[in-house]
Amino acid sequence: MLHTISGFDRIGEENAFAVLARATALNAAGKDIINLGIGQPDFRTPDHIVEAAIKALRDGHHGYTPATGLLATREAVARRTLTTTGVEVSPESIVILPGGKPTMYAAIVMFGEPGAEILYPDPGFPIYRSMIEFTGATPVPVPVREENGFAFSADETLSLITEKTRLLILNSPANPTGGVTPRAEIEKLVKGLADHPDVAILSDEIYDVMTYDGEEHCSLLTFPELRDRLIVLNGWSKTWAMTGWRMGWSLWPDQLYDKIRKLAVNCWSCVNAPSQFAGIAAIDGPQDDVAAMMAAFDRRRRVVVEGLNALPGVTCATPKGAFYAFPNISGTGWKAKKLASALLEETSVALIGGPDFGILGEGYVRLSYANSEENIRKALARMDGFLRSNTGS
Repeated sequence: MLHTISGFDRIGEENAFAVLARATALNAAGKDIINLGIGQPDFRTPDHIVEAAIKALRDGHHGYTPATGLLATREAVARRTLTTTGVEVSPESIVILPGGKPTMYAAIVMFGEPGAEILYPDPGFPIYRSMIEFTGATPVPVPVREENGFAFSADETLSLITEKTRLLILNSPANPTGGVTPRAEIEKLVKGLADHPDVAILSDEIYDVMTYDGEEHCSLLTFPELRDRLIVLNGWSKTWAMTGWRMGWSLWPDQLYDKIRKLAVNCWSCVNAPSQFAGIAAIDGPQDDVAAMMAAFDRRRRVVVEGLNALPGVTCATPKGAFYAFPNISGTGWKAKKLASALLEETSVALIGGPDFGILGEGYVRLSYANSEENIRKALARMDGFLRSNTGS
């Protein structure tokens, strides 16, 4: 019998991929699946970005790149950061990674060990808790409540910090809820963190441009008092519809930069060269496609919220960011994961049960509106018919 370390038995997973696999299998069997489960834009990567990668290949960029990313790519990220946050950062604080998850992994393994505590949002992206448990650290959920607009509470977050807390994970705009924490609440949190100078912060800002109704994303980079312990996660996947390109970036404080560089050398060596040239084109090129995508998401968001609130037993707060709705289904009488499974198997609508995003996710499902308006309306009609015909279980 092979004996692996116990940490591997604690690794969880992202159930959206399991739902995607089941939906794909049902689709192959002839079912008309409408996938509102997976969190990826349904738009093509803009043509000028694709062409930049093709040109890079034709120009012979086929080899290794620096572990932290091409200097030109890091400089592009620095320019973009200045544009979006007003904060000037050095390319020498930036790391290019194969997606967003490597930043989560790196930050969590740096601070997680038995006896340590790491705070993370709940409901939240499931990989946070999975990686915390992998390290042997204690995961401490920070409640993200519907009555608070799915924003975190500064007071509640600060109350959970103990002498064992090593890392605090924040996410706004948020997956799975679409919540956006207002600047005033973030300012309150930052002020309170002054009393906890040894707690590092991982700010997941992958949905930074995806806000609605006049909401503005507040980057933690705008608080200089946090810079010596702040890690910021971002990337290309959501903003430029580049999920399959596996391109992310993160910003690190000086004292951690060489640690992440060494981890990159050991784990993934570097990010492929053509994608990095595509990433430069994404940042420096026209943003018309991004604006068009966001306008489409906004239209769909309104359709989704109206349609969900018309379903029997369902209420849905209006999401202020990302491209997710997190409707409350407690009035249907169904447990969330059972309802999600029944909808997939019986109506061919794929979505994700709230408990897949944390212990506080029961009573909710996540619906991604990264699908066409026509399909969204069709899915809502199927859900309506199912709920009117089936009592909860």
